[in-house]
Amino acid sequence: MVYFVGAGTGAADLITVRGMRLLQDADVIIYAGSLVNPELLNYAGEHCEIYNSAKMTLEEILSVIRSAEAEGKTTVRLHTGEPSIYGAVREQMDELDELGISYESCPGVSACFGAAASLNLEYTLPGISQSLIITRMEGKTKVPEKESIESFAAHQTSMAIYLSTGMLRELSERLIAGGYEKDTPAALIYKATWPEEEAYICTVETLNATAAAHGITKTALVLVGEVITHRHYRKSRLYAADFSTEFRQAKEKTES
Repeated sequence: MVYFVGAGTGAADLITVRGMRLLQDADVIIYAGSLVNPELLNYAGEHCEIYNSAKMTLEEILSVIRSAEAEGKTTVRLHTGEPSIYGAVREQMDELDELGISYESCPGVSACFGAAASLNLEYTLPGISQSLIITRMEGKTKVPEKESIESFAAHQTSMAIYLSTGMLRELSERLIAGGYEKDTPAALIYKATWPEEEAYICTVETLNATAAAHGITKTALVLVGEVITHRHYRKSRLYAADFSTEFRQAKEKTES
């Protein structure tokens, strides 16, 4: 059996309880060494075989899994963050389907949620934004034309932009071209929830200058939107005294 496990945003204690238990019970762990916190390997058993996939090809990863299956062993494929977001897991699953090897997924906390926790953000503030767009700049992996930064920027909603730290000047230009004002709040979060985390509030226009000032060139997440400074939003109706829910009746106003 193979388990695809999300390692979470970085902090070793932000993996799910289920993910931790899978690591404890694993006979073989193949982890994404370029991004996964190595402290998570402390959950592994004494006799667990551990492989760093940063140095492996897809064929080599599958070879390890096939060998483990032949010996009746349990394999954990430990991915960074939440594997369903930029995790390159589908291609592995398709190969396992071809091989007749069973697998399951265990979710993790993605970087945008770790960053929100670090900055105490709410992405969906009433009156400002009720959506979160998760996207990236085009690099070695192409981005469909209809998913351009400009087209998403036109919505003026909250955005979390992954894998784009080396292209911040272009990112700013494209966000502005798409409709964001130059002074729209933005944030740059380096290694969210890791011990070495750095987080900076800036604007769409100053993203590149902020990164340069702090020597940030990779492993950072960009957030964009008015929710970052949480000004001018409306309170939720959920807890309003004059709003009824399934569990609470609205309270009548009393004359003063």
